[in-house]
Amino acid sequence: MAAGLSALVSLRLCDHLSSPPVSDGGIENPAGTVRMNQSWPRIKSRQTTAVSPWIDIITREVEFAPNQPAQTYHAIGQLDYLAIVALTPDGRFPLVRQYRPALEAFTLELPAGLAEPGEDPAIGCQRELLEETGYPTGAIYPLGTTAPCTGRLSNRLHSYFLQTERRIDNFTPEPGVAVELATPSELVAMIKSGEFNSQLHLGALLLAELRNFIALK
Repeated sequence: MAAGLSALVSLRLCDHLSSPPVSDGGIENPAGTVRMNQSWPRIKSRQTTAVSPWIDIITREVEFAPNQPAQTYHAIGQLDYLAIVALTPDGRFPLVRQYRPALEAFTLELPAGLAEPGEDPAIGCQRELLEETGYPTGAIYPLGTTAPCTGRLSNRLHSYFLQTERRIDNFTPEPGVAVELATPSELVAMIKSGEFNSQLHLGALLLAELRNFIALK
């Protein structure tokens, strides 16, 4: 990772590659690329079933073409995610270690959380950073809104870069949460070893580097 995390997405496109043929269900646009038919697929029905205060199961009946039977798809509905790439005044990343029952293991992650209903994601990120790490926000910059999992999740991930102020005095972490600080080189080592392995948070770090807020090397 000497060239930085953004090197992972460096792609070289060959000019001599021919355009792919147009499929039966596609329409060729003036640029020669293929886009899907604008009328299909269609959502025939949508039903939401609450499982808990945090999760819904969304059932969709989808028609992909005329005169073909609808197919059933399930997705998980949740509040939008928040991911926080933060740097302290001395240039370290606040990280959070906690037990994740879904994995039955402890994980090391960026500060994160859920956006409250109707809450501005930027406000939510400042709230989560302070609650989880004890660091107030000095400045905040949006990194982008992305899809956490296009196959199973219907929510969005809002990622922000935050420059922190000095940690508040007498801060006590939330029960079950340990706060760690890592330099850029230490974080890179954690990523390479697999200790830091949240794909969503790796994506947030990549966005922060692509926008020149951080340099991982």
